[in-house]
Amino acid sequence: MKIIRYRDSQQGTYYGAEQADGSVRRIEGSIFGDYRVTDEVADVQKLLAPIQPTQLLGIGLNYRRHAEETGAKLPEFPIVFFKNLSALQHPGDPIELPTLGKSAEVDYECELAIVIGKSCKNVSQEDAFDYVLGYTAANDVSARDWQKKWGGSQWNRGKSFDTFCPMGPRLVTTDEIPNPNALKIATVLNGERVQDWNTDDMIFGVAELVSFLSQSTTLLPGTVILTGTPHGVGMARDPQVWLQPGDTVTIELEGIGELTNPVTGEA
Repeated sequence: MKIIRYRDSQQGTYYGAEQADGSVRRIEGSIFGDYRVTDEVADVQKLLAPIQPTQLLGIGLNYRRHAEETGAKLPEFPIVFFKNLSALQHPGDPIELPTLGKSAEVDYECELAIVIGKSCKNVSQEDAFDYVLGYTAANDVSARDWQKKWGGSQWNRGKSFDTFCPMGPRLVTTDEIPNPNALKIATVLNGERVQDWNTDDMIFGVAELVSFLSQSTTLLPGTVILTGTPHGVGMARDPQVWLQPGDTVTIELEGIGELTNPVTGEA
């Protein structure tokens, strides 16, 4: 199933199921519990990020070619960081370059995002997919100067500014994506394809990440796991490429669609 979250003309927020003919039917109930797809045609006025995450976890250096382009050794274990929940941004809404926490080195990162559907802890790799509701596309926007110099040797600050996690346009359930580690993934910046690779280059696959992150730790329904980015990030290009006001960034992910956001200065 392809699930969207939307706002209607009465400012209500709902989930909807996309149909083969392009229409959307309103979903009644919680997608993390009991729900049903109604016959009601959804009144979609504004497309929202497909879920409001309960936790937002990221994995760094999880593509072999990306680790190589940064000069880093392949990690022995997943590199985990957190993004602030307020970093979430909707499809079509702007990525805002921070002004008070000023950054001149804001980068794009196309990523496959895992959405946990059921509370889980100490999950084996063999059982990991039983707890995955589905997948969506994300842009792990990163202020590299904060990540590398001003963040106290931690990545969280540089990845947690408001609007630094666009997500969408839809959540696609696992039955429609039987192998998430075989998907084409790309970033298009102002019409130029700057990242273009495949999720089969991940060092730690989806099942391995869910199992690792659940060790002695409860993953709540609605937890989002960003699984890393392929090579081609702006930081590693020559010359380096940083996001600027007026840019447009599109994340393309096979089976999920296109997530597009303009870039502006912070309001």
